Order: sequence, then structure tokens, then C-alpha cells
Amino acid sequence: MGVRTWLQMKRKSRRAQDDRPAVAFFHPYCNAGGGGERVLWCALRALQNRYQDISFVVYTGDQGVTAEEILDGARRRFNIRLPRPVKFVFLKHRLLVEAKLYPHFTLLGQSVGSIFLGWEALTEFVPDLYIDSMGYAFTLPVFRYLGGCHVGSYVHYPTISTDMLSVVRERNPSAIKVIYYCVFALLYGLAGSCSDVVMVNSTWTLGHILALWRAPNRTSVVYPPCDVQAFLDVPIGDEDEEKERKKCHSVVSVGQFRPEKDHQLQIKAFRKLLDRKGVEPAGRETVKLVLIGGCRNQEDEDRVQMLKGLCLDLGVADRVEFKLNIPFEDLKKDLTDATIGLHTMWNEHFGIGVVECMAAGTIILAHKSGGPKLDIVVPYEGGPTGFLADDEDNYADAMERILSMTPAARLEIRRRARLSVTRFSDQEFEGSFLAAMESLMSTLRQ
Repeated sequence: MGVRTWLQMKRKSRRAQDDRPAVAFFHPYCNAGGGGERVLWCALRALQNRYQDISFVVYTGDQGVTAEEILDGARRRFNIRLPRPVKFVFLKHRLLVEAKLYPHFTLLGQSVGSIFLGWEALTEFVPDLYIDSMGYAFTLPVFRYLGGCHVGSYVHYPTISTDMLSVVRERNPSAIKVIYYCVFALLYGLAGSCSDVVMVNSTWTLGHILALWRAPNRTSVVYPPCDVQAFLDVPIGDEDEEKERKKCHSVVSVGQFRPEKDHQLQIKAFRKLLDRKGVEPAGRETVKLVLIGGCRNQEDEDRVQMLKGLCLDLGVADRVEFKLNIPFEDLKKDLTDATIGLHTMWNEHFGIGVVECMAAGTIILAHKSGGPKLDIVVPYEGGPTGFLADDEDNYADAMERILSMTPAARLEIRRRARLSVTRFSDQEFEGSFLAAMESLMSTLRQ
């Protein structure tokens, strides 16, 4: 009670200087350039346009950058400009939530670390409304019970899922490990249930969050914003014929260089594609793999070097190109020039990169699980919008099949896919997000 009283005094002191209520987003990696960051900037833009008399804050752990550089990065990477400035609170202890600090009991360590990072954020700035936009559920009770804030969350990916619990039970004979994961799932559910409003990004995430947080009346699906219009503005039609004349096809992957994105599977499947008779003998000259993504830290950069080493080992280094942290215009060009869009993450929570590939006119080849399977690469108007695979051979088979199709057959799938992704536009996100947030934002007027 003493801590809560002290924090409320800090809030009153702030409100005495600036009477506007404050909404704070907890996003320690806001400068990372991934799909989660696109959600953050689109959410801020929507709220700023709707609520003129409210100030907005972002808690970030990014160091060595200024607020202007972060906002400029959002503009370059996502083509997003905020209507007015936001305040950044730069946190000094982001290391506490990084996996490398916890070689054992990683999930528990990161979650406890997030509590301390959340405490640092709360003591630096006490908001009226707190939004966890990056999946740190254990910060929610800190802000609700100590800070006296209303709290909301946007969940991209559950920290632990019912799928994970099932795998642990099946594969691990250790009762201690099973108990550890079950207790962690219970604690995760209790922390998440503190949220006044819960938004999830896909049908897959919804199922897991309902099972763990048990708050169905406060939970809704808000598909993440994908800048589909920027891609849809580019016409398609004769590109395939042009590629046939030039004998050049590119397979493009879009996703941060994190381990769960499974870029190794992409490279190995590409190697098998080149070995297939269907793309030889000229195949090595006609097909290339382009890996586009962001690097958050040194660990991600080390992973890129490891992937380049794998390309050398497999003899495909001359056919694989890495493009890191590229501007949005470059991303748009690479996607619109591509024949195949490649995605390999198992149980991807949603898949913004998948949507962007489809909007750009590529033939998408995604993992047969999670959001791509349930929400995105689904039939539209009675026909397919792309392909799904789940191992090296299936991916190689699908790529070979796509490349062997006639330009007319590919064009039919591309057009159908483009029509299907309009439901994932920025405008659709803003409408759904503002509707979900209405009850929380109304508390600021009380």
C-alpha cells in the first residue's frame, strides 16, 4: 500500500504539470523493425488521430538511439508517420528479458526479468493506462496492483502454449520438468487475467490465450496491420512473362532473423530444389533465394553469419542473398519482383510477412500450421490462395510445382490471394483496435 501510494503521488505530480491523461505502451524492442513494431506504430497512429487530448508514451530498452531516429526508422521501414510526437522512456535494464541471460529455466528467468524491467518503467513514468504490446504478461499485475493503472494487452504469441505443454508431456519423462511447465502456465494465466482488455492477433493465438488466461468476455481477435495497399497499388499481369523471357525467378523470405523463423529450413529446402531435375541444368542460373529481415541485437547478427556459413557448406552461397534492415521501398521492390514468397516458422502466431508476400503478388509458400494455415492461406472464392508445407521435401516439391506452372495459372492464384488480404489492411486494424480499446479509453475521461 505504501508503494502504491507513492506511485499515485508521482502520477498526481505529473498531472499537476500536464493535466492530460497518459497512455503508455511497453515495447522494449520498439526499434526492431518486425511485425510487432508495425502493430505498435499503427496503434499509436490510430489512437493519436482519435484522441487529441491524451499524451502517449513508449517504454523502450533501445540504447544509443534518439526518439527522432526511432520514429524515422518507423517511417522508413513501415511507411508510418505519427501525427504528433510521443514521449520515449529509455529503460536501462533490457538485458533482464533476454534469453541469453538464462541458460536454464529460460521462460521463468525472462518472466521474472520482465517484472523488474516493468518496475523500472513504472518508477520512471506512472501512466493512467498501460498497454503491453509485446507479450510481457508478468508486467500487467505490476502496473495494475502497484501502479493503480488500467491495463490492456495485445498478444502476438503466448509465452507458453497448450501445444508446448503437450509436447513436454509426450517427450519428457521428467516429472519435475512437466511440473515446472505446468506451474509456469498457471502463473502466466494468472498474470494475463489481470488485463482489462485482451487483444490477440489470430485464431491460433485466441485458442491458446482463452485456455490459459480464461477471460473470454474481455478477449477479441484484432488482426495485425499489414500495409497491403502499398503492395496492391503495384499492378500485376505481365511480370511472369517477363521473368520467363529473362529466365530469372526469385524466392523471397521476409522475417526477423530469430531462431523460430527457421531460416535453416529455407536454405536446405532451396538446396533440394536446385537438385531437382525440374530446375536443372539451367536452374542454378534461374532461381535465387533472397532472405530479408531485421536484426535486433548481436545474437541475431551472429545467426546471420551462421546462416551464411550454412549456405557455403551446401554450395548455394552464390544463389542466396541476405538483406538486413532494408527500407520499405526496397522491401516492396524485392517482393513485387519475386515469384515465390517463402515462410517456414512452425506455429507462427499470425504472419505479417505472409500477408505482404500475397499482397505483393508472389505465390506464397507458408508453413502448414498456426496463423498461415488457419487465417491467411485459406481458400478464397472457391480457389487456393497459396501453398502450405511442413518439411524440406514438401517445400522443395511445392517450389518446383510453382515454378513449373504456366504464367496464366500463377496469375490466377496471385490475383485471388491479393483480393483475400484486404481484410488485413491498416484500416481494418485501426477500426478493430479502436473498438476493442474503447472501454479502456473511456476510463481516462472519468
